[in-house]
Amino acid sequence: MKITAIRPYLMRAVERNWLFVKVETDTDLYGWGEASLEMKERTVAQAVLDLEPFLLGQDPTRIEHCWQMLYRHGFWRGGVVLLSAISGIDQALWDLTGKAYGVPVYKLLGGAVRDRVRLYAHGGPKDVPAIRAAGFTAVKSGPGVNTASTRNLVVAEQFAAHVQALRAAGGPDCEIMIDNHGTSMPQQAIRMLAAVEDQDLLFFEEPCPPDNVDVIEPVARCGFRNPLATGERLFTRWGFRTLIEKQLVSVIQPDLCHAGGISEVRRIASAADTYNIRVAPHNPYGPVSTAACLHLCAAIPNFLILEYVWTNEPWRSRIQKGDPIRNENGYLPLPDRPGLGIDLDEDLIGSRPFEAQDVSAYQRFDADGAVADA
Repeated sequence: MKITAIRPYLMRAVERNWLFVKVETDTDLYGWGEASLEMKERTVAQAVLDLEPFLLGQDPTRIEHCWQMLYRHGFWRGGVVLLSAISGIDQALWDLTGKAYGVPVYKLLGGAVRDRVRLYAHGGPKDVPAIRAAGFTAVKSGPGVNTASTRNLVVAEQFAAHVQALRAAGGPDCEIMIDNHGTSMPQQAIRMLAAVEDQDLLFFEEPCPPDNVDVIEPVARCGFRNPLATGERLFTRWGFRTLIEKQLVSVIQPDLCHAGGISEVRRIASAADTYNIRVAPHNPYGPVSTAACLHLCAAIPNFLILEYVWTNEPWRSRIQKGDPIRNENGYLPLPDRPGLGIDLDEDLIGSRPFEAQDVSAYQRFDADGAVADA
């Protein structure tokens, strides 16, 4: 069996576009991956096409060999665009290989270490009742305050009120996570964490900008009881090395669409496990990303919880042929179908062409007009 084509497929979903990757062979077998990257989907699609010549004629079941060729033979390495393209292709190779051997991908990864994969949903206090009604036992929210403010005490007070509102809406048995989107400097993040020291957060995500992981160290060394998490904007095992070895967070959040696919995130998770760090993959994208995460999370011992966007229905389910992989009372059941256990409706993809997003949602400015982190 040889690879004959690698094709990107763009589709408009609900709040964003999805980018799928299909690896075709000289047999009737093919594999699906996902490389969605908000507002950069067309750039990644071109990168997929640029990488295709490296793998034409190759055996798709030699997944590691193919990964090394994609990463090392182009001279230029790294970066979210190139690695997103590699990630999508890697997922498709695992899907294809599972189909070739007639087993789910998690069996190729050593077998399942759990029977189902726990999920969390996104929302604010007003959304929590609907989230709980859908079966989720965990919810993640933004900080609920404009962290661009330089008045750190005011930010901390408003943040604490937001967390208290989430707790009141979710009840004592609801696990709460906060995504700070890397928008605070250490001094502000420290005040925010101090203000919710009496709250039981599952984790406080991206307290500081991701460009230099060492900036988290002053926050990490304060000894707050609420765990820290980060990693959605880090790539490959080399990008996670300092974060893991310095034990700066309790939870890492690699993205299987950006960090190097199933192959590389498995290695990242293994490195984290040696330091008792848990893994909560970043997964705000479509159904193939979710399927890839499902199989990896089923097979790694240090998995914590998986992000799940439940608001992108009906397209999440409609695009999947057959029985879709989707939330069942806050969990994903393990599929028994070969590969990733998912197939896509190409006609439906074609009926939902790419639409450029409104970039204003990502534009934030300080009071004096200076650019602030989105």
